[in-house]
Amino acid sequence: MRKELDASGAWSVAQIEALFALPFNELMLKAQETHKAYFPEGDVELATLLSIKTGGCPEDCGYCPQAARYDTDVKAEKLMGLEEVLEAAKAAKAAGSNRFCMGAAWREPKDRDIEKVTAMIKGVKALGLETCATLGMLEEDQAKALSDAGLDFYNHNLDTSEDFYRSVISTRGYQDRLDTISHVRSAGMSVCCGGIVGMGESREQRAAFLARLANLSPYPESVPINHLVPVAGTPLADQKPLDPLEFVRTIAVARITMPKARVRLSAGRQELGRAVQAMCFLAGANSIFYGEQLLTTGNPEAEQDRALLSELGLKTKQSCKAEVLV
Repeated sequence: MRKELDASGAWSVAQIEALFALPFNELMLKAQETHKAYFPEGDVELATLLSIKTGGCPEDCGYCPQAARYDTDVKAEKLMGLEEVLEAAKAAKAAGSNRFCMGAAWREPKDRDIEKVTAMIKGVKALGLETCATLGMLEEDQAKALSDAGLDFYNHNLDTSEDFYRSVISTRGYQDRLDTISHVRSAGMSVCCGGIVGMGESREQRAAFLARLANLSPYPESVPINHLVPVAGTPLADQKPLDPLEFVRTIAVARITMPKARVRLSAGRQELGRAVQAMCFLAGANSIFYGEQLLTTGNPEAEQDRALLSELGLKTKQSCKAEVLV
């Protein structure tokens, strides 16, 4: 796929826009060819996400019901206990998950929080699962502590393009997100980084968002693509849904521009329905969040997911060994 890149080896926004503009069948074929070349097994990774600390976040992300300033049904809760987290991890493994992700609604964790989370990481690792955490912004020493505990992946999404970012979030800057990703890489962990589409951004801004991801060096090993789930009480509660075919195009372009990454269908799968999800798998998605609940939004139940994958003839990833690009 190098012929798609500019002379510097980077993807330009214009080049990615050109991918978006391809006839749908041509784009899908290009994405399938890329997927087959880099993932010949064609397996789908199953990841389970647990909210270990829900609500009460001081940020103002316009899509998020966990922000304390918004009047939603989400109530602030304390950090879960170690045994409760490990029971959830055991259940996730029994249901077939490869990766267990722990999310906390913090702007950034305190050092005492890191100590508690590292115990969770060690416990989940001992069960034989890949581990991932999303805890907000990290300092260098915090990233190192998580890495030393055995954390495989750290999730920190860019959310959207830099020029659209301030339309959604004002309590932290785009560079703050990039800095945390840099700390994660420096600590030796793999990066899980994606965003949310359908927040009112233009196609050009979606292209710019994917260009920023694809031009990270290296690009993320995991790329979660969320379809906005409007939540009553948040600023984006009345946002018009993104056209489903545009979402499928986004998945295809992510696959082409980040060929070695696990492209994950994340929030919003339930609203997309079975047919659109099937097209996303055809476009190169090869990871899903699996189970009944994400952080605070619903998710197709595990049995429904297994039935859909079975009907599509898709295998699930069996190994719990992390796939890395560095």
